[in-house]
Amino acid sequence: MLRLLKLIFGGGGVSQIAQGAADVGRVFVGDKAAREEAEAAAYQAALAQFGAEFGRPARSWFDVFVDGLNRLPRPVLAFSTLGLFVYAMNDPVSFTVRMQGLAHVPEPLWWIMAAVVTFYFGARETHKFRQFRASSRAEVQATVDTIRAIEAIPDPAPPDDPAEEDENPAIAAWRASRAQS
Repeated sequence: MLRLLKLIFGGGGVSQIAQGAADVGRVFVGDKAAREEAEAAAYQAALAQFGAEFGRPARSWFDVFVDGLNRLPRPVLAFSTLGLFVYAMNDPVSFTVRMQGLAHVPEPLWWIMAAVVTFYFGARETHKFRQFRASSRAEVQATVDTIRAIEAIPDPAPPDDPAEEDENPAIAAWRASRAQS
């Protein structure tokens, strides 16, 4: 009985038992501080992803002006087509004269005009498509960064390396006593 009391209260037995209990608790629950730190990193990565997705680069007044000019042709074409119908109803004679004038435009000039309009709208669509792909790549990279941050959260499962388990003196003593039996 004296040996048992001495083992428990003397020679650091209580501290070894407490340390062993803490290590066992860490195996099943995990390190809360490390888990919270990894969760905070994942949260920051998600915020960075959303910031990259909705952020806009700084633009000068000239860029804004040219972008505004680039947005004009579509509405101008749409409204002028509607305007032709209004013009035809208000002044049919003058409209007929103008349309007969268009009939005298040589065919190669129509081909040139069609090419200019096609290349203008095609180049604009290509530019928008490339911008979309670049922003998609940035979003994918931000998502990958978020996943990597989430994967950095420590696993509460016990370690697979037996050397890590032997760091606990209580477990090492238990294994040694088991090996002797």
